[in-house]
Amino acid sequence: MSDPILVAKGETDLYLLPQMANRHGLIAGATGTGKTISLQVLAEGLSKIGVSIFMADVKGDLSGMSQPGTPSPKIADRITQLKLSDFTFQGFPVIYWDVFGEQGHPIRATVSEMGPLLLSRLFDLNDTQSAVLSLVFKIADDNGLLLLDLKDLQAMLQFVGQNAAQYQVTYGNVSSASIGAIQRSLMTLQQQGGDKFFGEPALDLNDMIQTDSKGRGMVNILAADKLMLTPKTYATFLLWMLSELFERLPEVGDPEKPKIVFFFDEAHLLFTDAPKVLLEKIEQVVRLIRSKGVGVYFISQNPLDIPETVLGQLSNRLQHALRAFTPLDQKAVKSAAQTFRTNPKLDVAQVITELGVGEALISFLDAKGMPGIVQRAFVLPPTSQIGPVNPDIRKQLIKSSPVYGRYETLVDRESAYEKLKSRTAQGTASHQAAAPASAAKRSGKPQPTAFDQVLKVANSSVGKTIERELVRGLLGSLLGTSSKK
Repeated sequence: MSDPILVAKGETDLYLLPQMANRHGLIAGATGTGKTISLQVLAEGLSKIGVSIFMADVKGDLSGMSQPGTPSPKIADRITQLKLSDFTFQGFPVIYWDVFGEQGHPIRATVSEMGPLLLSRLFDLNDTQSAVLSLVFKIADDNGLLLLDLKDLQAMLQFVGQNAAQYQVTYGNVSSASIGAIQRSLMTLQQQGGDKFFGEPALDLNDMIQTDSKGRGMVNILAADKLMLTPKTYATFLLWMLSELFERLPEVGDPEKPKIVFFFDEAHLLFTDAPKVLLEKIEQVVRLIRSKGVGVYFISQNPLDIPETVLGQLSNRLQHALRAFTPLDQKAVKSAAQTFRTNPKLDVAQVITELGVGEALISFLDAKGMPGIVQRAFVLPPTSQIGPVNPDIRKQLIKSSPVYGRYETLVDRESAYEKLKSRTAQGTASHQAAAPASAAKRSGKPQPTAFDQVLKVANSSVGKTIERELVRGLLGSLLGTSSKK
């Protein structure tokens, strides 16, 4: 049995119990109140007992966890205040990841793994367009055509669009307008470098769930500063990660400690403008994923950002200060106060507005799974470095990482694009052999088939982009700067 994790000190010491860490949690509070430090302290404690961590580093502040912290007056004061006699600075085993492959190992998913539901949100499709995209996936599956990267999806869209009539009886109506809308979204994604994320080798979750030689859980840090330029892309990517954990990990019941804890920063982006079907999927994943040994902790400025159906499942809570300047702010304060188990010694709604930096109202589950009485407490200082790691040190750690070399080189195996291209070539050859005289009399070229159209697109400027002959832009700008928040 792993030792409890000391997180904060109030009237009593406040511990997160390892066997309750997969019951999920919430870290909330206004900007500058200490949410990132709380996240760092939780991650350190979990790593010490062998639990792997995944977190998105939105501001670059978490990358320093690989290095021991350094003394400062503020930390010294907090150590003295909390009487931390055995406090020592230490770094933690970190693997850096980056969708763009610049500040860490590349993370890729196949188009099939992402699936039509998440792609529909990424492309901002309506219900009709989403249904057509699902049909394209179904047709690809039924015909044994792998959708690995974006050129595969482009080829399938073109092929299905050209042959919509023959699929109508089996699959239903395939709207050409919807195909066109999806293609336009896809082209935007391709032209601005979105294909960096799609392809192989796809991420193997086992590379994230591991321990170092000292038995400490690996801290997986995703560089998300560029990814955050488009909030919808950021949220879609993290939801894909969460879905992968849910779908691939086996059931383990109630383990002594989680296999991995997933920290979802800027959590409100996950729910903003999300369609009902996606919200239902998120609720289901959060409810069921704990039995797979996964804890999910949402970090957000306002508890009201989280739907009630999800918020009710977040049992371990750290509430930092909230402001109450407007009626909406006051509603958030009242809502946050009502989620805690009552402490007769505290006016929780009042205290939330008075908390200092590094202070929080905290309630963790006890050994019976009951919420503890909320306490006002000071969060411990982290033992690892606060703030970003030196770029040179980051490069060294990437090259010495246990996964270095597995993801750096893109692999492009035969999939839908190549198979459709091959069929096009065969179809063209057969056509030319069957009617050479007729073609000569007309003094023209054979009429293009559906596969010819696929090949035409593949050989166009878009196709060249797909074939990686052009320099890619940033995935972070694929949806433009006007994405809704």
